Amino acid sequence: MSRAADLPTGSSAQVPESAHPGRWWHTLEDGRLQCDLCPRDCRLHDGQRGACFVRQAAGGAMVLTTYGRSSGFCLDPVEKKPLNHFYPGTAILSFGTAGCNLACKFCQNWDISKSRDMDRLMDAASPEAIAQAARRLGAPAVAFTYNDPVIFAEYAMDTAQACREAGIRSVAVTAGYIHAAPRREFFALMDAANVDLKAFTDDFYFRLCGGHLQPVLDTLADIHHRTDCWLEITTLLIPGENDSDPEIRALAGWIARELGPEVPLHFSAFHPDWKFQAAPPTPAATLSRARQIAQEAGLHFVYTGNVHDPEGGTTACPHCHTPLIVRDWYRLESYRLTPGGGCPECGHPLAGRFGPQAGDFGPRRQPVHLGPPSPA
Repeated sequence: MSRAADLPTGSSAQVPESAHPGRWWHTLEDGRLQCDLCPRDCRLHDGQRGACFVRQAAGGAMVLTTYGRSSGFCLDPVEKKPLNHFYPGTAILSFGTAGCNLACKFCQNWDISKSRDMDRLMDAASPEAIAQAARRLGAPAVAFTYNDPVIFAEYAMDTAQACREAGIRSVAVTAGYIHAAPRREFFALMDAANVDLKAFTDDFYFRLCGGHLQPVLDTLADIHHRTDCWLEITTLLIPGENDSDPEIRALAGWIARELGPEVPLHFSAFHPDWKFQAAPPTPAATLSRARQIAQEAGLHFVYTGNVHDPEGGTTACPHCHTPLIVRDWYRLESYRLTPGGGCPECGHPLAGRFGPQAGDFGPRRQPVHLGPPSPA
């Protein structure tokens, strides 16, 4: 891990000890640095941080201030990401850092993603240590989650490479707000991704997230068509904001048309949080209605989340409709795939990544401590 002493000197700003050389930036004519990682295109004077808060101009270069430091590690069921077609029933070692490059008023992880307090970063771990911890804990995959891994891309990519060398898979849980060049490098190292498609109007993205829709659609298309990364999509439905029948129909239709009917789509329930308290919690009936609309639009695998809905958690064969994987929350109630990942009744192959049998990790969540707190 590069330390502050290895970085360009000459900055009058205080650079955290955990700073690491950043990528994807260039110098403007007026001396400012432009970050080229995401569509925000932050232009920074020396010492300034980007909108994500973790990328900083220092001494004529861009640095990542949270490399090697996490807000905490936890063993989760892979279904919690959510990923329903990626080695069901297995454990995944999950972690995030601090900060975010979107400004969603309804953020469900605001205490981490909106943190400006570097003391929140409790665990220190190198990419190699994370990969070895996953092996030691019996987790076949590592997830970059809780906040968006796009903003700590260098750390996530180095960790994914270390995981690949150790036989561990890597998963990104992300809003997909990233420019094309870093996007291709980033997702080339990921084995799976769940991308948060927050709505299907630019007005929603601009008004409630401080971003735009098109870059996210570009990310979805890139992942599905130009990488080997398995893709699933999540949309948090907020009453009165993105839950109308026409918008759900347009969103599902775009996925079916541009990505294909076998990309799984998860509709999850909103609860009032952070700066968005006006809307009520999402009724279960709204999720069921959205699921039906998306299925009518041609999607084969549509799920409901954050509610108790066994039907909305079941994976059925798209050919003969036999229930293949029945879930109750994050618990697998039954698993009927052939060793090759097909339907035992008709032989139709199920889209996704499957082992010869389901995992048995269960629905529990287990906090894990990897190392001593890293100094700020």
